[in-house]
Amino acid sequence: MDVSGTVAEGFEPVRAAFVRNFEAFGERGAAVVVYRHGRKVVDLWAGSRDVDGDEPWRHGTAQIMRSATKGVAAAVPLLLAERGELDLDAPVGRYWPEFKAHGKDRVLVRHVLNHRAGLPVLDHPLTPAEALDPRRGPAAVAAQAPAWEPGTDHGYHPLTYGWMLDELVRRVTGRGTGEWIASEIAAPLGLDEDLWLGLPDSVAAAGRVGRAGRLESAPEPTGGLRVRAKRSVTEAYDDPDSLTRRAFAAITPFPDQNDPAYRASALPATNGIATADGLARFYAALIGEVDGVRLFDPATLAAARAEESAGPDRVLVINTRFGLGYMLHGTASPLLAPTSFGHPGRGGPLGFADPESGIALGYITNGYRKTVTADPRAQSLVRAVREALKG
Repeated sequence: MDVSGTVAEGFEPVRAAFVRNFEAFGERGAAVVVYRHGRKVVDLWAGSRDVDGDEPWRHGTAQIMRSATKGVAAAVPLLLAERGELDLDAPVGRYWPEFKAHGKDRVLVRHVLNHRAGLPVLDHPLTPAEALDPRRGPAAVAAQAPAWEPGTDHGYHPLTYGWMLDELVRRVTGRGTGEWIASEIAAPLGLDEDLWLGLPDSVAAAGRVGRAGRLESAPEPTGGLRVRAKRSVTEAYDDPDSLTRRAFAAITPFPDQNDPAYRASALPATNGIATADGLARFYAALIGEVDGVRLFDPATLAAARAEESAGPDRVLVINTRFGLGYMLHGTASPLLAPTSFGHPGRGGPLGFADPESGIALGYITNGYRKTVTADPRAQSLVRAVREALKG
């Protein structure tokens, strides 16, 4: 495998793991970047730009992040709270009065971020065209009755999370989440060409974003990783009436992620686009300075990674842990250490940071597996970083 890029001394295990992902796990095209204490120590890319093509992956190739988008989007309400513009303990209805219908006046802003709002499903799913209208998703959630008493339990909100977050940001700032990220996060960090929620026409025209798709014939992982889902999980995904199936079907059918209209829209739960460097640099700036820029102050960082939800997840049907907008290290999504926080994307992508070690990682791929929260390729890279630190 012809791998391009560099690794700092001591981080050679990450390169070996990256190569192994192509040889053992059917990787088609991918990139991984690791920062430590604000300095880039790994920058690797290989394979093809498109999952179904031969054009090489180049430095600066970007991909859809899927739910790894959630970790980037979560920074927006947390930074608004840090600036005193949003109260995390206020009812959502204070900012968005229409949301109060059907007893949702008890849903707090923090419930949106910690997946305790009780609103993972829509009784009337949106079509792809409706989902791309920034007004339709929030209106559908506002009209929806909770699936459980808000605040009493947790369950992953794969799609509705984005509509709730985006409408809160819009009501508070007058701007959509994508616009806010562009001006308040990407611009200060120098990520105008590396991180987007709503792909600009100029970037789309440049052909920097690869085509993504499923790895239909990906080999099963080996080496001690659990490869078969528990029966209860399989049954939940197979049952059309389960919260699991209905939550992931809030948009039916799901949009073509290579469609220019989908990429140009801003869905804070699912369709952020980034280079590996953009994702890693973002997380590095959450935990420390990167070229003089830091996003979270210490109190906001502590709040982001403090456990808010833990235990059986009513949607994913496994044990999950969440802080405010971020998944925390655990069996569902193993990260570097118990102090780590971040977010995976379904089928592959991963971004996270660990303030104790100063590590921030961004991994993107054009090939999606059937995994949800712990892809074997991403996990192989995480273990390699852990090995390098022990080195």
